[in-house]
Amino acid sequence: MRVILVGAAGRMGLQMTKTLEENGETLVAAVDIIEAKGKCPFHRDIFEVGEDADAILDFSSARGTQKLVEFALRRGLPLVIATTGQNEREKQFIYEAAKQIPIFFCSNMSFGVSLFASLVVKVAKAFPYADVEIVETHHALKADAPSGTALMLANAVISARGFGRILGGARSCRQVGDVGISSLRLGERAGTHEVIFDTGFQLISLKHEAFGRELFARGALNALRFILDKPAGLYGMQDILSLHGE
Repeated sequence: MRVILVGAAGRMGLQMTKTLEENGETLVAAVDIIEAKGKCPFHRDIFEVGEDADAILDFSSARGTQKLVEFALRRGLPLVIATTGQNEREKQFIYEAAKQIPIFFCSNMSFGVSLFASLVVKVAKAFPYADVEIVETHHALKADAPSGTALMLANAVISARGFGRILGGARSCRQVGDVGISSLRLGERAGTHEVIFDTGFQLISLKHEAFGRELFARGALNALRFILDKPAGLYGMQDILSLHGE
């Protein structure tokens, strides 16, 4: 598989380059605003890429989402978007583009996180009136807070219960149905998410912890392989999870 990697000079980009090489895939072009030193051609702008490819993988930032999607549409290439922080307009642009090309769009590339989210939904349905707090911890340089995964988990709880709102940062008294998110940015943490349900009589805590970036790189590789032969449409980690009977 020939891959164009966007965000190649970042932490995840460097890990992804290594993972692709270790698994026999070919990186045909690296794209970033900072030069990514490697064996393949480097470009600072996605529209400079002229190399033939089978798919595009994005580990850059939400600011470049629309331009990246426009390039994927022009080339007719499957696209895996592994960035978070897109606004509603950018998300809508992705949804519209998925009518023409296959797009894998997920806030977290870990298979384990998707399984974790399904467990969170089960508890939310069982205890619809419990107080819920999500505590997420990432490395000190992470740009967005709360994380895309924390927002995904919060929305999953609200969707499962059919009511509620998301609280973050400074907040007033909690109301029934509120889902709080507390964000910590410390050191080199790859990513930890804990969802706490407190019914007043008992407490249930579900937690997922990533020990390193290789976890997300392997998940992104699985996403690339999954989407390669798919028709136009919007896909996510839940589609891979369904292959395992979940």
